[in-house]
Amino acid sequence: MGCQDELLVEKVCEMYEKISRLESLKPSKDVNMLFTQLVRTCMPPSPIDVTKLCKRVQEMRSKLIRLCGEAEGLLEGHFSTILGSYENPLDHLNLFPYYSNYLKLSLLEFTLLSQNCTHVPSKIAFVGSGPLPLTSIVLASYHLTTTSFHNYDIDPAANSMAAHLVSSDPDFSKRMLFHTTDIMNVTNELKEYDVVYLAALVGMDKEEKIQVMDHLAKHMAPGALLMLRSAHGARAFLYPVIDPCDLRGFEVLSIFHPTDEVINSVVVARKFPMHVHSLDQGLGPMILPSKCSEIQVFNPLEELTIEE
Repeated sequence: MGCQDELLVEKVCEMYEKISRLESLKPSKDVNMLFTQLVRTCMPPSPIDVTKLCKRVQEMRSKLIRLCGEAEGLLEGHFSTILGSYENPLDHLNLFPYYSNYLKLSLLEFTLLSQNCTHVPSKIAFVGSGPLPLTSIVLASYHLTTTSFHNYDIDPAANSMAAHLVSSDPDFSKRMLFHTTDIMNVTNELKEYDVVYLAALVGMDKEEKIQVMDHLAKHMAPGALLMLRSAHGARAFLYPVIDPCDLRGFEVLSIFHPTDEVINSVVVARKFPMHVHSLDQGLGPMILPSKCSEIQVFNPLEELTIEE
């Protein structure tokens, strides 16, 4: 590990110690300051490979990702409550401090989706939509204006808050649907979706993430697209990393690692059109069983400009 990597790890460990000592992760001056510092520390492009860190740092990273997930959920809940107090919540989305990031991430994901999808999807599932389903809202507003969005979350309170945000809009109240359930209990319904989005924080560690991806591989429609959020370099201290080799039952089509304030990497995969064996027998053949390192990482934004 190089000197720069050692300094980075040391700084992240120091921030973890401070964050883990907080009495609450609800939005406050101290919480906001610490997480802003953490994100700024991890945002610059870095060659660090978190899978090669020592066991102690690996354990710290796992705990830090869970703390980040909890804080993110509380932040979204806080702003969903604020937005829900307005007569037309969708007119005030820019109150959320990271709204511009969602606009950029959604444009990136829509661009990748368009490059790999031959038709406009009629139904999309978003797994892990939370109390502030901004990806679904932004896609439905600007990019997929006739598509219906089925938002899945395990937390009934989160779904209730999210549904309230769109209830006053005559279009969105019909096109945005909310399902309170564990996605591991959803089977036949998954075949109805042209595209499934998997939120970054569904499956907080590698094993949990693989379980969810295997379940989707078993039940999604052949040829359907799976959009996943991952992390790269130092950003992997904030979010789980998806190893393309773990996407059994899918062909990985593209991977993109942003270098701006959009933190998440994006992975696009297609469910194999061939028959997939049951989970008991494994998930059938992989197109890239020994070539995971050869998946091309490309920049879909070379010809893409983001309008402010």
